[in-house]
Amino acid sequence: MIQGFKNFIMRGNVVDLAVAVAIGAAFTAVVTAFSNNVINPLIAAVGGSNVNGLGFRIISSNPKTTVDIGAVITAIINFLLVAVVVYFLVVVPMNLLAERRRRGEEPEPTAPAEDIVLLQEIRDLLRQRTI
Repeated sequence: MIQGFKNFIMRGNVVDLAVAVAIGAAFTAVVTAFSNNVINPLIAAVGGSNVNGLGFRIISSNPKTTVDIGAVITAIINFLLVAVVVYFLVVVPMNLLAERRRRGEEPEPTAPAEDIVLLQEIRDLLRQRTI
């Protein structure tokens, strides 16, 4: 399964492109969280610290200098969850269908609808009439 996920990430086609859009939206949350909770406080920092959960405040009197590692970890987990769900609910079934088509194991077509049968009968009668 992990190898299949790696192959999925490394190749490209239309389904993968659609999946990439969904993953890109999730990855945006990771980048935003990292920027807002790690990069921005480091830039605003001059010194000091204040431990706050999985984060810390670089300058204790300035709440804008809080580095919130927990928010970044949460965004990464959300991204991975979205990627896994999309992979197993979209990509794996599409790969299985493509494999069955390559082997020629497509499911048998169902019986034609009643109107199709009627049209086929009309066609056959017209052929007999012209002979």
